[in-house]
Amino acid sequence: MSNPIDGSNLRAGVVGLGWAGQQHMKGYHLASGVDLVGLAGLETDHLQRLGDEYGVEHRYAEWADLFAGTQLDVVSVCTPPSLHAPIAIAALEAGINVLSEKPMALDSVSARAMVDAAKANGRILEVSFNHRRKAEVSAAKDLIDRGLLGKIYYAKAGWMRHSGIPGLGSWFTRKATAGGGPMMDIGVHMLDMALYLMGEPDVAAVSASTYAEFGPRGRGGSNWGITTKTGGDGTQTYEVEDLATAFVRMTNGGTLLLESSWAQGVGHDDMYVTLFGTEGGAELTWNPPGPQIKAWTQVEGVDATLQPRLGPNGGHTEAVADFVSAVRAGELAGHQGDEALTRALIVDAAYRSADDSAEIRVEPRSGEGSQTH
Repeated sequence: MSNPIDGSNLRAGVVGLGWAGQQHMKGYHLASGVDLVGLAGLETDHLQRLGDEYGVEHRYAEWADLFAGTQLDVVSVCTPPSLHAPIAIAALEAGINVLSEKPMALDSVSARAMVDAAKANGRILEVSFNHRRKAEVSAAKDLIDRGLLGKIYYAKAGWMRHSGIPGLGSWFTRKATAGGGPMMDIGVHMLDMALYLMGEPDVAAVSASTYAEFGPRGRGGSNWGITTKTGGDGTQTYEVEDLATAFVRMTNGGTLLLESSWAQGVGHDDMYVTLFGTEGGAELTWNPPGPQIKAWTQVEGVDATLQPRLGPNGGHTEAVADFVSAVRAGELAGHQGDEALTRALIVDAAYRSADDSAEIRVEPRSGEGSQTH
């Protein structure tokens, strides 16, 4: 265990000034015992405006200058995925605890290097999976923890957009900066929620397919999340999938069916997690007319429909608060990126499976995925 931070306020920084970075800034601003003291980003107007809004003393265009010129205890990395690993590793080696945006890194090799750096330097490394903090997920987790659904042996999870490719020609649609398409962007949220609710089972193998039917034709685009510096260059470059589906086998016999899309030929979006347990099941949806959870089980042999009482809805603010709490307590166990690395290994295996038209074995505890013969 690392030494807990003393009673003084934590000094926080944020690298990346887009929508995600702004959510982290808000989280640090609201967190007790934290001072937001440093920002780094290439968007000069954003840097000035956000620096003024939060009263940030140290402002830099380059993240390396932020680390060199500012004493930090914690930093959020909210850049395109290709920069997550280099920035996080540099921060960890400088003794700074890291909260990274999802996906963890461009690939599982880089993600593993981040975990190694956290452990070698005795620092905390977390990934901001904000969607697992939704009220419906918390309610489902409570049902599972109370044994009302039994063992979850099968799950389905998906986030399917009718039209929502985030910036055709931007870093989102370039392999070198994003690593992949909707599987990396929104599918990893659904993967995280499903594994969390299934109890973090070890993964044995992945079989997947990917498709790019709309993006290459310039269809299905959206400018959500795009800034002047991270936006397109006037071209329609499209190098990633716009639909991915994967079948994930667990070592305990459980299975997960995962799907994600930015653009598809149906007239609606669909976001869901469905759980099948030995004593019951649950369906979580985030579609019109609003989010909901339904659950079914048996009580003394009689079928029963459950209506869980929902608590507050969480998000980035809660992810930041949990990270700050772990840093304050010096809790290294379970807070050095291992869960996020498992997600990265599964996503890597899914892309390899799609490329090779073969099932890919995954060995999260000891090495990279290897192809099934």
